[in-house]
Amino acid sequence: MRLKVLMAVGVAVVVGVAPLVGAQGNGWTAPRTSDGQPDLQGVWANNNITPLERPEAWAGKAELTDEEVAALRIAAANAVGDGDALFGDQLVLAAIEGIEATSYDPTTGNYNQFWIANRDFSNQTSLIIDPPDGQVPDLVPEARERFREAAEYGRAHPADSYTDRPLSERCVTYGVPRLGAGYNSYYQVFQSKDYVVILHEMNHDARVIPLVGLPHVDDDVRQLHGDSRGHWEGDTLVVETKNFSKTANFRGSSDGLHMIERLTRESPEVLRYEVTLTDSSVWTKPWTVSIPLVYSEEPMFEYACHEGNIGMEGILAGHRAEEREAGQ
Repeated sequence: MRLKVLMAVGVAVVVGVAPLVGAQGNGWTAPRTSDGQPDLQGVWANNNITPLERPEAWAGKAELTDEEVAALRIAAANAVGDGDALFGDQLVLAAIEGIEATSYDPTTGNYNQFWIANRDFSNQTSLIIDPPDGQVPDLVPEARERFREAAEYGRAHPADSYTDRPLSERCVTYGVPRLGAGYNSYYQVFQSKDYVVILHEMNHDARVIPLVGLPHVDDDVRQLHGDSRGHWEGDTLVVETKNFSKTANFRGSSDGLHMIERLTRESPEVLRYEVTLTDSSVWTKPWTVSIPLVYSEEPMFEYACHEGNIGMEGILAGHRAEEREAGQ
């Protein structure tokens, strides 16, 4: 049974649910730090169930009604089942289809759902708010060819060396921006008058962002997380990041990525995070994502991952065994 069929059933069952993520009280103003800046500090969670791109079932619909969200809650609960962990958009897409979700990797003993955070709900039908269709823009032809070549190389050389494995698997970094929800998707913001620090739970990456008008570093200085500079526009922290290294990889974008982030405290419980991504060597136009981060009273704990992780030894040894079997 699809979600649209569940609507009539779900509305009567779910009454008086907690306020949706992003709901604001009238007349609320953001608190200030001792320096007079809007106070963004604290631990903020991205456990939003909203998919990155708008599903076909919600085409042409930017927001769900509260009744439709209530039905989605029921459908999501039914879709969880008791099997392997559901990452990314797996849960919401299964809920829309009215089926029990299955893991993307059922063969290797994945995490089970116990280890995944409870998901938050909002009215958004996609995290992408621009373009208006809620889709990642088309790739330029050159990028499409690069992606084809990279996929071909990956199939032929999955683990010739540790450098064939992604940086996230090697515990180096999950990159910037990190949009994934529900799994170690927490951030802690620290502020002083001249700097903001955003600490990512995943791989314990810390981004130190100056607010004092420093120029960006020279173009030949490249970094995995780019070079960030911040300033205030009213109550919104605006961060411009460029100078990414060729080793960086956000959905196929590397040293050409230009990123504008906006963080706005919307309510005591919500920090609105928006990011606009531009890379003319990859996408035909810029695109913008909006995520309501939810305040967490719980502290973040260390993400215990390092490049010497024993898993890498197993990956490389496994591929050597496959090569022997194939007589290579």
